[in-house]
Amino acid sequence: MAVFTQTLTIGDTDPGERIDSYLRQFFPGVSRKQLVRLIREGHILIGGEQVKPRYFPKAGEVISISWPEPREPIAEPEEIPLNILFEDDDLLVMNKEPGIVVHPGAGHDEHTLVNALLHHCRGQLSGVGGVARPGIVHRLDKDTSGCMIVAKNDFTHLGLAKQFAGRTMEKIYQALVCGDTIPASGNIRAAIARHPSHRKRMAVRDDEHARSAHTSYRVIERLKGAAMVEAHLHTGRTHQIRVHFQFIGYPLVGDATYGKRQNQRLKELTNYAAPRQMLHARSIRFTHPRTETEMSFSAELPNDFQTAIRALKNEPISESTA
Repeated sequence: MAVFTQTLTIGDTDPGERIDSYLRQFFPGVSRKQLVRLIREGHILIGGEQVKPRYFPKAGEVISISWPEPREPIAEPEEIPLNILFEDDDLLVMNKEPGIVVHPGAGHDEHTLVNALLHHCRGQLSGVGGVARPGIVHRLDKDTSGCMIVAKNDFTHLGLAKQFAGRTMEKIYQALVCGDTIPASGNIRAAIARHPSHRKRMAVRDDEHARSAHTSYRVIERLKGAAMVEAHLHTGRTHQIRVHFQFIGYPLVGDATYGKRQNQRLKELTNYAAPRQMLHARSIRFTHPRTETEMSFSAELPNDFQTAIRALKNEPISESTA
């Protein structure tokens, strides 16, 4: 049974982009697996007709999405501390700690952000995506820290999703990258797709599977063998910042997936090895869907990020920040 229905008119799409991939840009908090299930069950129609997940959409076609009654979540509420920057009846903005997984999944059945939110919000989370009260509008990698928005109802969830899709939500990241010779500023425009042989990785590709991606950056400070940069996401592809900085030859400090060799060289130079990829969602700016007020929040760098900066400056590291 559908809770509510919404329609979208398909604009220009990237070449070769399937309907399940196309919809991810509108609902970044809904997994591709969930979208595929909704398509196969007939909850998502194009021109009133059921299609398969591999259907290639055309400009001008109308998508009808009948969001089903949310199923009860498998995840159990857990009392896990949250660093909340703002909260009202519609949403909350939090400073996500590094090391916490957002969604339960293989190998992570508990102690996730969803478990924590189920306890904190006590049933007041959106059901978009077909699972009761997940509330996740967008995601951060397990080892990425910083600003993250959670929706408490479907109205807010869909309003925020529209801002993500329209690229009107501003997200600024700070990162440490390997190499102190990176240009002072730049624009990285390189399409991204799943890695052809490593399915858990993404890669810059120039084929029909790739989706356009744009990251701009500026150097904040040059360190020993590394640099601190501020990165602005103009698109929201999976692992975009990590892949783009690897592509230009300056992978993130601590990123064993996309910069193992460069991080080994950095360790030999500085005797420092980061515990994770040094990536932090520093600030976020958006319009509140209900009040239409422009809102902006920033999150302080976590202790391990500050420790990394000190280590790459050759400054003493106190026990309180180690």
